[in-house]
Amino acid sequence: MRLRVEFTTEPFDLDHTPPHAVAAREEMAGAALGPVDVGPFGTTAEGAAPGMLDAVDRMLRRALAAGATRVSVQIGVLPEPQDRP
Repeated sequence: MRLRVEFTTEPFDLDHTPPHAVAAREEMAGAALGPVDVGPFGTTAEGAAPGMLDAVDRMLRRALAAGATRVSVQIGVLPEPQDRP
C-alpha cells in the first residue's frame, strides 16, 4: 500500500521559514520515500505505508520539539497501479 501524506505546521511566519517547518520537511525528505513537494500552505510526500507511517511519527516529534504549536496531517491511500498484460 502506498500513502500520500500532506502536512502543515504552525505557527505560520510569512517572512521566513520557521524552525519547526524546516525540521518537518527535513524529516520527510530524509526518509528517502520519494520527492517531497513543498507548497505555500503545506508539504506533500508519498511512499510505501510502513516507511511513511514511521516518517510521520518522526516528523511530528521533530516539529513539536522545534516549536510547532499545531501540526495538521492528512493521509490518503493511493490507488494501486493496474497490472498490464
